[in-house]
Amino acid sequence: MTVPPEESIESVDFEMKVANVRHIPVVGPKNRLVGVVSDRDILRADRTAATRPIADIMTREVRTVRPDDPARRALDLLLNNRIGCVPVVGDDLQLLGIVTETSFLRLALEALAD
Repeated sequence: MTVPPEESIESVDFEMKVANVRHIPVVGPKNRLVGVVSDRDILRADRTAATRPIADIMTREVRTVRPDDPARRALDLLLNNRIGCVPVVGDDLQLLGIVTETSFLRLALEALAD
């Protein structure tokens, strides 16, 4: 799930609630990552700003990993920067996926089940 930077804050808020997600990558042309918006970004936004573009409140300086990075790198970024997601990007910042806190919690649950 992604959104373009011109999508309204109100629309992104609705999409996040329906999909039950806390983070959405914001992508421009050619699926290039330009930012990330979180449920906290939306909560902090002024309610009168609902029609403004999501680009106004998204995080622009996003920490990312590459597909061949070890999972430990993504986990280190999550923990050391106190963030909830790390996008996985390829060449030219093309979005390939996203790793979240929940991704690692599911992995831990599987490991503990054995």
